[in-house]
Amino acid sequence: MKIAQVAALDERVVSYLTQELVAEGHEVTVFETGVRLVAPCAEAPRLEQFDIVHFHVDGVPDAMARRLTVPNVTTFHGRLDSTADRDFGALVSISRAQRDPRPDANWVATIHEGLPLDLHERGPGGDYLAFVGRIAAETRVDRAIEIAASAGLRIKIAAKVDRADRDYHQRIEPLLDRPHVEFLGELGARDTSELLRNARALVFPIDWPEPFGRVMIDAMACGTPVIAFRAGATPEVVDDGVTGFVVESIPEAVRAVARLDQISRTAVRRTFEQRFSAARMARDYVHVYEQLAGAAHRREQPRQVTDLCPS
Repeated sequence: MKIAQVAALDERVVSYLTQELVAEGHEVTVFETGVRLVAPCAEAPRLEQFDIVHFHVDGVPDAMARRLTVPNVTTFHGRLDSTADRDFGALVSISRAQRDPRPDANWVATIHEGLPLDLHERGPGGDYLAFVGRIAAETRVDRAIEIAASAGLRIKIAAKVDRADRDYHQRIEPLLDRPHVEFLGELGARDTSELLRNARALVFPIDWPEPFGRVMIDAMACGTPVIAFRAGATPEVVDDGVTGFVVESIPEAVRAVARLDQISRTAVRRTFEQRFSAARMARDYVHVYEQLAGAAHRREQPRQVTDLCPS
């Protein structure tokens, strides 16, 4: 197939998807937003012939998509709370939970995100907990620090502080100076992988409807269990008792830390390979592309694609 991907520069999952599509023999052109415009081809993109155009730019493509004569689909990678009054074309959700604010939208599939199998290696684990993400009210690093303290473990925190979250960071900054806390700031990909490989578990104590939570599968790829609060997509991503534990309170999370010896790091990595590989993600998207392109060719309305995420 000839596939166009329209994506923001910081969406690494689109890069993984593109690599797998090319490896499977598809012809893929990527148009990135948020960068200086250059002339990447000899003719205007609107004159190129694609079988499908896949948008990954939250909130931008709905008007554009309606003007295209080429079949197109949009994947949102963020939350949908602010989209209640907007009309979309064919949509793919990255979790079933992501659909909750817009249950009646034109959903054609749910496809969980995936990572290349060689991006991370299974690690031995260690004597500390890890927190990776943002310092923000919804990510609740304060919970992570309390869980580690109650469990008698150190915690290493790899997190960035966005401008919008500076007030929250100032409020919880004293917690980052506690003796059992090591604040590492924002890490690059290699250092983050090393952090996760050697952690006893990733703590994911969120307090918001997380659409997916990619760092959870980063951890699983390292063989590292995840202790996640039940919110958003976490029950879809974490196999409770297999790849970690889904909890609903700090005391329950502390008890989960004590049960980590029940989790096999080999099984965590194996489950990642089965459920969250980039190759699986690409196959699922090709299934959607073929269905939408076929429906357009027959001038039919695309029907709901079978749910592609395992239970």
